Amino acid sequence: MSRSKALQYYIVSRLLLAPLQLLTIITIVFLLLRATPGDPADAILGGRAPEAAKEELRKQLGLNLPLWLQYLNYLGSILRFDLGTSLMSRGQNVWDIIGQYFPATVELAVCSMAVALIVGIAVGTLSASRPGTYFDVGGRLFGIITYALPMFWAGMLLQLIFSVQLGWFPNSNRFPPNLPAPTLVTGLYTIDSLLGGNFTQFFTSLHHLALPSLTLGILLSGIFERIVRVNLKQTLQADYVEAARARGIGENKILASHALKNALIPVITVLGLTFASLLGGAILTEVTFSWPGLANRLYQAIADRDYPTVQGVLVFFGAIVVSASILIDILNAYVDPRIRY
Repeated sequence: MSRSKALQYYIVSRLLLAPLQLLTIITIVFLLLRATPGDPADAILGGRAPEAAKEELRKQLGLNLPLWLQYLNYLGSILRFDLGTSLMSRGQNVWDIIGQYFPATVELAVCSMAVALIVGIAVGTLSASRPGTYFDVGGRLFGIITYALPMFWAGMLLQLIFSVQLGWFPNSNRFPPNLPAPTLVTGLYTIDSLLGGNFTQFFTSLHHLALPSLTLGILLSGIFERIVRVNLKQTLQADYVEAARARGIGENKILASHALKNALIPVITVLGLTFASLLGGAILTEVTFSWPGLANRLYQAIADRDYPTVQGVLVFFGAIVVSASILIDILNAYVDPRIRY
């Protein structure tokens, strides 16, 4: 089988597996929410409400039905692209909640991923290109420490130092509440301020975005540092690199034009897994920095026992992770000709 046909077969098989992956996520979310303690009726009406009123509310929400029937009804809603209606937000549709809060999470995630890639690749390259030196030891320590630090603890510590004590960065929110926010076009304040030609708003929104994205990005950069360092060390010992040295090619050119390109191939594979970690880290980061994103809204919905919102947001995040995983697999298959299917 030729590589092009094998690649087509691989892409089709990955696309066919996507609904099964998403169904698994939907099922796990549904069962876990039903297994957690707490009653949405108590959360909405309060613990002192009459039992008859609670029972009537459960009936309206369909919570009095058998579990299998609730599951089938929920699957039917998902097939109709209906994520439900929030119990706590005055009947607001879950899609409206996603549209309102998701742009803030996207802005934080994109900036954090950029920081993670830049810092991780830079530190990993510096460490691998100078084996046995202080740079190598420092790079290894950096990868271990950033990978092991709890996200919420690091966020609170950096917030205490740079926001409270030094006053270099804002303490919370995307934009000062006493100033007019950028006119919404994409929902991304940095982009919308540039589209409106208001550079004051751009630098203000960037100032608010800096500390949360740096915190999340640096803590995730340890993943890329470890991968780049290990693969670059192996690549620098390969035969074609030795041949390039024998031809008199400079070490910096070998590193940039030959070794680093091949060492970065595994980074593409890890991007998909890191994206899932990014969404998980975004919840802790948004809560710590009071960032008004979808992950923070999910945390509030969990605390309020808002089943439809929690289910809808988690399924939405699950669909993003599955799509990112498929995209990364296909991209990796195109980039690396050594892959066999």
